[in-house]
Amino acid sequence: MTAVLSARGWTGSTFRSLRTRNYRLFATGQVVSNTGTWMQRIAQDWLVLSLTNSPTAVGITTALQFLPMLMFGLWGGVLADRYPKRRLLIATQSCMGLLAAALAVLTLTGTVRVGHVYLIAFLLGLATVVDNPTRQSFVTEMVGESDLRNAVSLNAAIFQAARLVGPAVAGVLINAVGAGWAFGVNALSYVGVLTGLLLMRPAELYPSPRVARARGQLREGLRYIAGRRELVWPIVLVGFVGTFGYNWPIILSAFAKDVFHHGAGTYGVFNTLMAVGSLAGALLAARRTTTRLRMLLAAAAGFGVLEVVAALTPWFWLFCPLLLVIGLLGLTFNTTANTTVQLACSPEMRGRVMGVYMLVFTGGTPIGGPLIGWVTETYGARDGLAVGGAVAALAAATVAAILAFARHDGTPVSIRSAVGTLTGRRA
Repeated sequence: MTAVLSARGWTGSTFRSLRTRNYRLFATGQVVSNTGTWMQRIAQDWLVLSLTNSPTAVGITTALQFLPMLMFGLWGGVLADRYPKRRLLIATQSCMGLLAAALAVLTLTGTVRVGHVYLIAFLLGLATVVDNPTRQSFVTEMVGESDLRNAVSLNAAIFQAARLVGPAVAGVLINAVGAGWAFGVNALSYVGVLTGLLLMRPAELYPSPRVARARGQLREGLRYIAGRRELVWPIVLVGFVGTFGYNWPIILSAFAKDVFHHGAGTYGVFNTLMAVGSLAGALLAARRTTTRLRMLLAAAAGFGVLEVVAALTPWFWLFCPLLLVIGLLGLTFNTTANTTVQLACSPEMRGRVMGVYMLVFTGGTPIGGPLIGWVTETYGARDGLAVGGAVAALAAATVAAILAFARHDGTPVSIRSAVGTLTGRRA
């Protein structure tokens, strides 16, 4: 795994962030922890489906996990700007590990009920409210702004590499000994990320300016975003795509069980295929040195269109490779939007900006999750996937049309030039 290799002699631009010791420690911990997280995701979805036989219940579980982000996500960004990010991450990651251990004990003792899963999903969501914006904005403190784009892409690559291993191991464990062991392994995996955080050298970080506690900081962050079109358009697009296009726990479990009539192993294979495509997309993104709005729009549109195509295909052998390309485009869209937003904001506002970003990206799941779950249960998995893809493609087309209408000359459609044309200024 590249995250644990020494950076000495490393010349490839794709992995240049690994030259930084603190980031190598962080990346190593993320490899271990994300593998466990993916195991828990697969096991949790399958456990709920086994307990209830309802795709809607899977959607409710997902919604409960992301509901706290919808309710409190903006305040998580305020805390990320106000307190030391490394200490916040140690606290949030510890809470997540304890919750995974509790779910493991309930499942292994045979006392788990769907209500327990709902409660733990909600509590995980509360920890995520602070963890997400803190972890996203902490990347800059580890590598500096010069390597931010590369580090964000490598984070995504690490996440997807873990996704290759986690679902496969989870499928084996579920079939062999049950979901409880997957939850137990995830609980232990948090030791890796906590160890990496504790071993970091604070003197080698690039700390963002701490924002003293004061009234109106949340409103200040919202005004800051509203006044910058280079932040508004990516965040708007992320909201639509994240809410309706990323409901994979609902869609893939239903496709495995109800469309192709397979078991947990196939569900794991589906997730693995998407991870392969996403990993390829992340590594390609890590090599890029610029961010263009054209790429963001194209990736969102292609992602949505291919979801519709996958929903319509009747063949298992065609559905599988489509997942590869969907994963690649989805990850390209995600990393492009993330780096665009982070590079466009000032350091002292980054926590609040990423709080809003994560709010619209994951906070919309309590809306999109139950809705797509209801469509899936009522009309079928194919319709659920088609609706999500159509919304993502329509959102991309709408934003592209707005920007095209606003542009009056032949300037390349980069983030900066789009801002200039929309505000009447030259980039």
